[in-house]
Amino acid sequence: MYTIELLDIVTTAGVLYIVALGLLIVYGVLRIINLAHGAFLALGSYAAVVATWLGWSPWSALVIAMAGGIAVGAVAEWRVLRGLYVRPLDTILATWGLNIIMVQSITLYFGREIQFADSAITQAVSVGGVTYSLYRLILLLIAVVLGVLVWLVMRRTEIGIVAQAVIMNEELAQALGINTRLVRFVTFCLGAGLASLAGALITPLVSVHPNLGVPWLINAFMLVLVAGVSLGNLALAALILGGAQVLVSSYGNPVLGSLTIVILAVIILRFRTITT
Repeated sequence: MYTIELLDIVTTAGVLYIVALGLLIVYGVLRIINLAHGAFLALGSYAAVVATWLGWSPWSALVIAMAGGIAVGAVAEWRVLRGLYVRPLDTILATWGLNIIMVQSITLYFGREIQFADSAITQAVSVGGVTYSLYRLILLLIAVVLGVLVWLVMRRTEIGIVAQAVIMNEELAQALGINTRLVRFVTFCLGAGLASLAGALITPLVSVHPNLGVPWLINAFMLVLVAGVSLGNLALAALILGGAQVLVSSYGNPVLGSLTIVILAVIILRFRTITT
């Protein structure tokens, strides 16, 4: 009876995890909230639109999106953020300014009209006696794969171990000879690339326009604030808050449902503040 709702909850959690993962990585290592995250999502979505225009495979859009996000992120970190990490307020203003520049650039080239992109998978499958979108199920699988890959990078590679050292104590890491500038550069590029990849992945589920990243940024921001810097906590937050959003939208008011993550995140953060 509740099979569709359960599938909606877990797949929505997967989508939210994919969207918030890049933001979590940047916040965890650099200790800044990347307010240009939504613009990178839009960049990835328009990569999917361009792939559709050119008649390319929708899967190629994922490569284009991630490469484009890494390239733009590299330039942004090099020319905008590199000298601002010691001034957190300035990084917030800088990333918000970067967001405005990117969104306006997209608008100038593509216009404000709603665009659509082809989906790589349009089939539906039978799950528990109900017909459900195969693409949403694959997004859940992709979320799991991305989470595992990021965990392996952080735990099993040299750059991941160095990044953990920077997270725990950047001053000590610098004293030990770790190139924290390179760690920041790689981290921001990875976060930007994952954000653009997420934008391309969610494109079949949304209408594409220059400001599509704003609501996703807000939800991702709230999830990261609740989860902290833990990949596991992010998955749990996406499941609980995303599940609440699905239930409120399905059985209550869809408008209120769109605000559920923000409302619950504020309540959790307030309760956490009181108890500590």
